[in-house]
Amino acid sequence: MRIASWNINGVKARLETVLAWLKEASPDVACFQEIKSIDDNFPKAPFEELGYHVETHGQKGFNGVALLSKHPFEEVNRRLPGDEEDEQARYIEGVVAGKTQPLRFGCLYLPNGNPVESEKFPYKLKWMDRLIEHARDTLAREEAFVLLGDYNVIPQKDDAARPQDWVEDALFKPESRARFRTLMNLGFTEAIRATNKSSGIYTFWDYQAGAWQKDNGIRIDHLLLSPEAASILTSTGIDKHVRGWEKPSDHVPVWADLSA
Repeated sequence: MRIASWNINGVKARLETVLAWLKEASPDVACFQEIKSIDDNFPKAPFEELGYHVETHGQKGFNGVALLSKHPFEEVNRRLPGDEEDEQARYIEGVVAGKTQPLRFGCLYLPNGNPVESEKFPYKLKWMDRLIEHARDTLAREEAFVLLGDYNVIPQKDDAARPQDWVEDALFKPESRARFRTLMNLGFTEAIRATNKSSGIYTFWDYQAGAWQKDNGIRIDHLLLSPEAASILTSTGIDKHVRGWEKPSDHVPVWADLSA
């Protein structure tokens, strides 16, 4: 079963690109971030025609996440627990039946946090604290669980072409990276790093300053696997070529294959 994550940067602006990738890659489960659409306006029909069940947690104009699966959803939960007043649509979780066990997927769009001097950085850190608590509770189920999406965190210097440019950015601040390590230390395996220790592998290239042409990228899209999911991991990949397509997102798809 192939599980993929992609910040598509607007479903309406990127619809043809996203459909082209789905036809090429044919993931069993796809997790999209930044759909920038309310639920009622999300164009489900083209995805359903490709055989996908679609669940969304949308928001007008920005944020929003979606889960697509070739298998029916047995359970769907929207919103990250821990703050009933948080109205930003950044998390959706679903369960599908695998051949040997159920698989749970948490699709997240973690806050960017910039500018650091604004209220956005404390919000990012509080959101990460809530994510850590939810992940701890979910891991206690001892299920195959994949927590995937746009984390807006650069974990290590090797995950940026020019780490010196990110020192004061919320994506690379010590507080953000420390919380990412806390999350990992709950018992997750980071899928890409479990199979590829190389530097120079990125998932995001800014639209500005020729970042794509210069390969000035960062790696901020991650798939974290519970022990039960990590035990059935077979391979991973980053579909870098998609960044060179017409009207691309600034992110590219990241995927993992599980023998489930």
